[in-house]
Amino acid sequence: MVSNSVSVAVVVSDGKKAMEWYTKALGLIAEEHGHWITVRPRGSDTKIHLCESKELEPGNTGIAFYSSDVEKEVKKLKEKGVKFTQDVSDRGWGKFAMFSDPDGNVFWLIEGKP
Repeated sequence: MVSNSVSVAVVVSDGKKAMEWYTKALGLIAEEHGHWITVRPRGSDTKIHLCESKELEPGNTGIAFYSSDVEKEVKKLKEKGVKFTQDVSDRGWGKFAMFSDPDGNVFWLIEGKP
């Protein structure tokens, strides 16, 4: 089942610099997970992923949903007719898949918690 945790990617030119601004200016809590830098309000499960890049891929919303078992969740969602743009993959930082809504907006499904 998709969990109640969500993260949204915000493209930034410098992850460390952005993390400093979000924590000092807005008082958010920062966490670093390898190449991932996230910030969130205290007490919230919703996180902003400070995605260091020039731009997101076309159609990629930057919104991620989380599941304790991505492979199982993908199978259930496919049975419901959900179309996946990226099947389950593991690039060393964890399992994920990507799916689109009927309008072509692409979302991430990531194993674990944000």
